[in-house]
Amino acid sequence: MKLRQEGLTQEAAAAKTGVSERSGRRMDKRQQRDAPVAPRPWRTRVDPLAAMWDSELVPLLESAPDLTGLSLLEHLDDRFPGQYSESLLRTLQRRVKVWRAAHGPDKAVIFRQALPPGLMGLSDFTHPDTAITIDGQPFEHLLYQYRLAYSGWRYVQVVLGGESYAALADGLQNAFARCGGYPLEHRTDSLSAAYKNHTEQAELTLAYEELCAHYGVRPSRNNVGVSHENGAIECANGSFKRRLDQALKRRGDNNFCTRQAYQAYIEAVVERLNRRVHTRFTEEQPTLRALPSGRCADFTSLVVRVTRSSTLEVRRVTYTVPSRLIGERVRIHLYHDHLDAYLGPVRVLTLPRIYGVGPERARRIDYRHVIYSLAAKPQAFRYSNLRDDLLPNDTYRQLWTYVDAHWPPREACKWIVMVLRLAADYDCESALGAQLIAEMKQGHLSDLKKLQAQFLSSETTPSVATVQHVLADYDALLSTLWPGALTMTDAEVVSE
Repeated sequence: MKLRQEGLTQEAAAAKTGVSERSGRRMDKRQQRDAPVAPRPWRTRVDPLAAMWDSELVPLLESAPDLTGLSLLEHLDDRFPGQYSESLLRTLQRRVKVWRAAHGPDKAVIFRQALPPGLMGLSDFTHPDTAITIDGQPFEHLLYQYRLAYSGWRYVQVVLGGESYAALADGLQNAFARCGGYPLEHRTDSLSAAYKNHTEQAELTLAYEELCAHYGVRPSRNNVGVSHENGAIECANGSFKRRLDQALKRRGDNNFCTRQAYQAYIEAVVERLNRRVHTRFTEEQPTLRALPSGRCADFTSLVVRVTRSSTLEVRRVTYTVPSRLIGERVRIHLYHDHLDAYLGPVRVLTLPRIYGVGPERARRIDYRHVIYSLAAKPQAFRYSNLRDDLLPNDTYRQLWTYVDAHWPPREACKWIVMVLRLAADYDCESALGAQLIAEMKQGHLSDLKKLQAQFLSSETTPSVATVQHVLADYDALLSTLWPGALTMTDAEVVSE
């Protein structure tokens, strides 16, 4: 190319360089293609919108800049039917995009933050994108996530129910304990568990205010509807859910035997994510403040009375309790996944928490709590308000339907109640149900005498090893103690 610039012909420059004429022509063309091209001052085709752009469309855009190209094309079709075809849509969309960039309103600017270590941690709740089952049953839940803004270290926890204070307090304190400290500021969105959103100003709920005071952390929230102000946690929600979905696809199964197993699997996924920020977390960890002694209350407290039906009602859910608590006023500590019942300072009961769906009231009935009272009057089973809930699963419901249809009413009630008592006494609910279902399919069921004999015969009396002493040993003992060493009367011997 230097020889060509000096004025040599293409053939001569190629010969002096030692390349073929064909290569020389290719180099010439590349040089011409890379040369700057002056902008073309003319159009290559007629502008189909020239007549209407400035007079019709620009005034519409100036009054409503968010109008789309499709809306403008429909406007033209209304004003001038049949003159503007659908093929102009893409042209009109490009024209609107250029007009907005040149003359449209200003857009909101996002100012990216560089927060120092130990300044901020963020919390948020999110719905998982992947359907999860526990022991084959659909598992409705949320995921609580806490993240440090500087390092990106995170903690994720399974949450039952909604975005409650109990779920927030439990997850946040577990996260503090896991990372070994807490930052200066804790940020959330407008959680009803933390803020009184019906007020004009941001006011903390009493429970959340006590939680922040216990740790000495400063609460804050993003502006309502401006989610990018919580970008450090919002983007983390998406990345974690994608990572969890990919991990479950590799696993090939979304079913877990227990909720604890599912939580352990989530923690394994989170651990992999935290390895990527280990260096920055190592820098941030010394700047976190030391945890205080003890945890703040992560439950809601309420007092209820146990009814004569051995039930209590908590948040529109009816629970059975042991009948010994009938008439007592118990204090309930309500967590997001369970509730504890206290009588004075003594915890007397722990129950898994149940959530109602929609306006319907829910029940959590355990036949073990009332079975002995029911066994004393089995005929009360038939018309009990809790009858269907006393049957623990579909197996026992099938058994009740069968005996109710084929046996006399009194015998049916007595039989099903005794079966439930045997299941409670011998902790054999699954095995006994499977046995009776197999018998039912064969057209017969064991009567009460046979069932009682089966379980009574299975009880074994523990054997106690005994050693029978030789009688001569007693003679020898008496012969050594009896002669004159001890002089006792017959009455004294008898009394001894």
